[in-house]
Amino acid sequence: MENLPSGANFKRAKMLWEIGLHIAGDPKEPYMGNRDVCVAVGSGSANTFRPSLRMSTGSPLVARAVARGDLDMAIVNPSGMLTQAYRGTGLFPEPLPVCVVACYPSWDRFACVIHPRTGLNSIAQIKEQRYPLRLSIREDPAHSTRVLVDQMLAIYGFGLDDIRAWGGSLNLIGGPGDPRRLDALARGEVDAVFDEGLRTWFPRALEAGLNPVQLDEFALQQLEALGWRRALIPAGRYANLTSEHLCIDFGGWPLYTRASLPENDVYKVCAALHARESEIPWEEGAYTGIGQLGRDTEATPLDVPLHPGAARWYREHGVDL
Repeated sequence: MENLPSGANFKRAKMLWEIGLHIAGDPKEPYMGNRDVCVAVGSGSANTFRPSLRMSTGSPLVARAVARGDLDMAIVNPSGMLTQAYRGTGLFPEPLPVCVVACYPSWDRFACVIHPRTGLNSIAQIKEQRYPLRLSIREDPAHSTRVLVDQMLAIYGFGLDDIRAWGGSLNLIGGPGDPRRLDALARGEVDAVFDEGLRTWFPRALEAGLNPVQLDEFALQQLEALGWRRALIPAGRYANLTSEHLCIDFGGWPLYTRASLPENDVYKVCAALHARESEIPWEEGAYTGIGQLGRDTEATPLDVPLHPGAARWYREHGVDL
């Protein structure tokens, strides 16, 4: 398919898309601000716009809007958050009728690193010693990493407010490679980092002397019950990582919908992904082919079923589900 469908209407649509990307992508816009984009396809031929398909980015909580029908599809990072919505765990007090359309391949991990100057060798010791930890985390409380941090610390019997009460502080940042984090690491002003997006900060943290800390087995099991997966960071994947490290999987960006969305609508979306495969900015080293989007792989962890329309498309195109 050509880069842009022919016709003046699609030139106008592309103009609107570029405007939206620019405004949402303003680096001065805070993470809690207007950074998400909603794409609606429908008819504007009357005195109002009648959407037939509405898709957006956003926080894990957007799953409730999809289930209600306020949105038709959304994409979330990572897969573990959609698993919680499907199971009715963590953020979701009841299961939501969500299904996967396609999972954008993304290989990532969530790791906890702590500087040895603290004398801490585990997450449990933070509470045991009531340690005044200087911790670097995301500033957006709705971000998936903050959800995981809250769930993880709760298993150990404390929270971020406790860290502050013990004399600690939070280095709040936007993206994982935010200069506010990297500069603080270089100056020795951060004792610990709990985050994903490892390629942007993990090597710098190791260079600054921080060490990966493994979660206890009881914590891993409780996080798995919520919907997270345990995973390994292979030795040597990042500079200064000399041995493999067991942590939490933060991979996969599932595009999902509600179970009641018509099968043919979902089928068309899968066909669109295939047709415009060359236009999508796939993550280097993670994407292996269009069939991967419907299969459980290391970069596309899937614990939520495919929508029947998606499953039909993948089967008809030779994907072994």
